[in-house]
Amino acid sequence: MLKTNTQSPMLPSSAVAHQNPSSAKKHLLPKKHPDLLQPVRQWLDAIEVNDRQLARFLSKVIPAQCPFERDIKLFGYLVVHIPPLCKLNPLYDQFVGLRFRALCYLVDQCGEDIQSYA
Repeated sequence: MLKTNTQSPMLPSSAVAHQNPSSAKKHLLPKKHPDLLQPVRQWLDAIEVNDRQLARFLSKVIPAQCPFERDIKLFGYLVVHIPPLCKLNPLYDQFVGLRFRALCYLVDQCGEDIQSYA
């Protein structure tokens, strides 16, 4: 038969008092990973819209709002739930900013009415 230790695994109060709490937290925090998409984010944020055709293209291609979520049902039962796609795209904010800059260019520089892009 196997005999186990019945003592509680408590540390003496003197050992707890000398333990450094910041060193214990260092082991619990996850290591910071480099953001691999940061160069792409910076590139998208640095794009300047100076061409009417490019501005129209961007305004048409980039959606005005987050694509909607869907529930796919079969015989009244939920088969698949598709979440809003903006939550899945890590570059969504940069694309929305690029679309906004394109629309601003069309209004400010070209004097176009942008209601058709809404």
